[in-house]
Amino acid sequence: MYETFYHLQEKPFHLVPDSRFFFSSAGHNRVRAFLRYGVYQSEGFIVVTGDVGTGKTTLIYTLLEELAEQKEVIAAHLATTQRQADELLPLVAMAFGLSHEGLSKAAILERLEKFLLEQARQGKRVLLIVDEAQNLSVEALEALRLLTNYQIGPKALLQGFLVGQAEFSGMLQMGPLEQLRQRVIASCHLGPMNLEETRQYIEHRLGIVGWNKDPAFTPVAYRRIYDYTDGVPRRINKLCDRILLVGYLEESHEVDEQLVTRVTQELNEEFIGTNPAQQELKNRQIMELGASQEQLVLPSDINNCLSLERRLLDFDKRLTSMEQAMVSSGILEEGRATSWKRKMKELQTQLAQAQVDKSELENRLAQAEEARCVLEEEIKQLQDFLRRLQGEKKVVSGSGRLV
Repeated sequence: MYETFYHLQEKPFHLVPDSRFFFSSAGHNRVRAFLRYGVYQSEGFIVVTGDVGTGKTTLIYTLLEELAEQKEVIAAHLATTQRQADELLPLVAMAFGLSHEGLSKAAILERLEKFLLEQARQGKRVLLIVDEAQNLSVEALEALRLLTNYQIGPKALLQGFLVGQAEFSGMLQMGPLEQLRQRVIASCHLGPMNLEETRQYIEHRLGIVGWNKDPAFTPVAYRRIYDYTDGVPRRINKLCDRILLVGYLEESHEVDEQLVTRVTQELNEEFIGTNPAQQELKNRQIMELGASQEQLVLPSDINNCLSLERRLLDFDKRLTSMEQAMVSSGILEEGRATSWKRKMKELQTQLAQAQVDKSELENRLAQAEEARCVLEEEIKQLQDFLRRLQGEKKVVSGSGRLV
C-alpha cells in the first residue's frame, strides 16, 4: 500500500490507541500532569473527561507504561461497557489478578480487602483506572466509591481514576453521587488541538514511521485538515490515512488543498446515511427533471466506486489528449493508438475492480485490527490474573477496616 510508495516503515495513522504515537499537545500535557498529581496524592478520585477521539485512552496507556517502571504502584486498567454494580466487582478483582469465579459479592470484597492490605504492607500503592466511565450506572459508581473506603489509619488503600466522555461530568452532578463528588480531588477536560498543534501532530506521527517530507504537506492543506477535523486526533487519523491512500493512487508526492478537498468530499459522501429506497425515489425524481447523473444521491456502499470511476475518466481524457497529440506529431500511428487505447481501457477496468476489492479488504482488515486489540487486552488481563493466582499466598487479616 502507500507505506512502500512513501517509504514509510508502517502506517502512521491508526484508529486504535497506541502509546508509541503519543503527542504532547498543551491539553494532553495538562491532563497528564493532573494524572501524575493524582498518583502522587494516592487517594480519592481523579476525573478526566473529553470528547470522542480526543486521545483519552492513549493517555491512559502512556501513564500505564510510566507506572510499570515504578515498582511501588500497582495499576489496573478497566475498560467498561454497560456495567451494573454486581458485574463490576468481579471485573475489578480480575483486573488485579484475583480469582472470583463462584464467589459471592461479600467474598469478592473480602478478597479485594486482603489484596489491598497486603500491597500496603509491602509499601505499594494500588490504582484502578476506569475507562469509558460514562457507561457505568449510578450503583456501579457508588460501588467504586465504597472500594476507596478501605484504609489503614489515615492512609487510603485504593485510588481511582475515572475517565469518560464529556457527559460524565453531568452524571457526577446527580444527587445520589454526592459522596463520590466529595472524593474527587481534581478533574480536568481534554479538548481538541489548535491549528498549529494539528500540524505538529501530523508531522509527529509521520516522523515516527520514517517520514522524509514525502509527501510534502502545503500550509493550506494543514488548514483544510484542521477545518474538517476540528483538531480531534481520531478524526485527523482517519482523514490523513485516506489522504495518503488517495495520494498513492494518484502517484502524488504533495498533499495540497485540492487533494484534501477531494478526500473530504469522498468521506462526506460515504456517510450520507439515507435509506436506499428513499435514495432511489429521489434519483428517479431528479432524472425526471432532466438532471445529470452527477446530481444523483447514491448509497454509501458505491460512492467509493463512483469516485474512483470519475478519477479514471479524468485519466482517460488526459490519455486521449496525449494520444491525439502523438498521432498529430507522427510519434504514434493511428491504428496502434486505437489498439493501445483499448488495452488501456481494459487495464482501467481491471484497476477499478481491484480498487473495489481492495476497499472491501481494508474494511475487513480494520475490523480484524480492532478485534485483535480487544483480544490482546483481554489476554493481558487474563495473563496478569494467572500470574497473580499462581503466586497468591495466604494473607493474615490485619488492622484494615471499612468505614
